[in-house]
Amino acid sequence: MEQSFKRSVDELQAIVAATGRFFARSGTDESIRMAVDLAVEELFVNMVTYNRGTDHDILLDMQTSPGGVKVSLTDYGVEPFDPSLAPEVDIDAPLDQREPNGLGLYLVSKMVDSVHYEYRNRQSKVTFVKTVGRADD
Repeated sequence: MEQSFKRSVDELQAIVAATGRFFARSGTDESIRMAVDLAVEELFVNMVTYNRGTDHDILLDMQTSPGGVKVSLTDYGVEPFDPSLAPEVDIDAPLDQREPNGLGLYLVSKMVDSVHYEYRNRQSKVTFVKTVGRADD
């Protein structure tokens, strides 16, 4: 399934509906859907929030993979931002000593099995894999 969404957090409801249709049509195990939806939401919101120099839609691509799903979000006309290079979040630090931002990417990395980043020709693509029984189901 491939579908483009406008660069707006108002699209989140439509994105969740699209993932629901994908899970229903593909027969993908629903036990991983919450983690997939949360990861997609976090990555999409980051693209909308931080990649401001473009008005291109963001492409969501979902495919079945052995035991789960492979999901990619592609943003067009943007500068590189590799989420795997984001500073490590110290989740044990007291709240008043924590730096803002970064917790969402940390949670994504803990909820999915793998995250891969590609950047080419001003296209930023984040792909993650989530399988049943892996990471934080």
